[in-house]
Amino acid sequence: MRHIRSQVPEAARFDGATVLVTGAAGFLGYYISHFLCHLADNGIRPKSILLLDKFVLGRPAWIDQLAAAYPAVKVHSFDIATGKLAAVPGAAAADYVLHMASIASPTFYRKHPLITLDANIWGLRNLLDAYRDTKLKGLLFFSSSEIYGDPAPSAIPTNEEYRGNVSCTGPRACYDEAKRFGETLCWVFANTFGTPVRVVRPFNNYGPGMALADRRAPADFAQCVLNGQNIVILSSGTPTRTFCYVADAVAGYFKALLHDQFEAFNIGIEKPEITVRQLAEHFSRAGQKLTGYPGKVIFEASADKDYLTHNPERRCPDITKARTKLNFQPSIYVEQGVERFLKFLWHEQKNPASR
Repeated sequence: MRHIRSQVPEAARFDGATVLVTGAAGFLGYYISHFLCHLADNGIRPKSILLLDKFVLGRPAWIDQLAAAYPAVKVHSFDIATGKLAAVPGAAAADYVLHMASIASPTFYRKHPLITLDANIWGLRNLLDAYRDTKLKGLLFFSSSEIYGDPAPSAIPTNEEYRGNVSCTGPRACYDEAKRFGETLCWVFANTFGTPVRVVRPFNNYGPGMALADRRAPADFAQCVLNGQNIVILSSGTPTRTFCYVADAVAGYFKALLHDQFEAFNIGIEKPEITVRQLAEHFSRAGQKLTGYPGKVIFEASADKDYLTHNPERRCPDITKARTKLNFQPSIYVEQGVERFLKFLWHEQKNPASR
């Protein structure tokens, strides 16, 4: 949390503010909610922190623990696509809104495609309509690097001007195309009504807050290490990604929220671009270093026939725009980040009440 605070001097603007977070029970919601409470412990006290979630994938214990520990935190079970925000006490007076109410794990958004579509389209529209004529200071829409699809080699690293190579049908389209349409909604409201909306496109975030049952690679690999099992890769292991540690990413998200005009920003880290197999080996080495992890990396085929359908071969961001306009400076590279993540998980495993 101190790392984020050092990167976001603008966070002083949250003092006395009402902040509303949708999808608060998810991975990024965990870190964002805890950071807002960290500010309250260090002299910057939001008036109200409203945490909304439909809890489709379960209600984590930490969210109610935050509410019990911080009077400013209020948790609401709420369907952002169909609910009336006026029914949420304090929501109408929100100064800042972070909209991340979407399932992000391919395994689960393929199981819940309509919920995924609704959160990104109708949920976003609900927010944009609700705050169109208010004194809202900022609304941040969490899009995705998935809007780029599977870029041509000439478009790697990928900047924000790349228009994408995305299928509008298939098992991943409910997520990819909903994010693309969501960005269009944001642009329309910003240009038509002057709504202070900003867009971020996360690139492969990982770290504390990611549930081990998430079914994305960092969670799967971490779970294998914690259980002393072989790390199983359900592909050839050759697709490449850059992996951005959550503390770096969240600093970028808050910087984007507090930016002064409509923009879409890639939020990730440019290097190293590594294969899925190399990521697994980072987890294996970190496990060996920390606890003498005995497992190895193995390959198996997924029983899910759609597991690899439309899965991009490469994903690497150009973050020049975020560096230039936001002073976004990610600095936690994957080897260090994996070790931090595993240390957090081991502490949590030994002290389950601390989460």
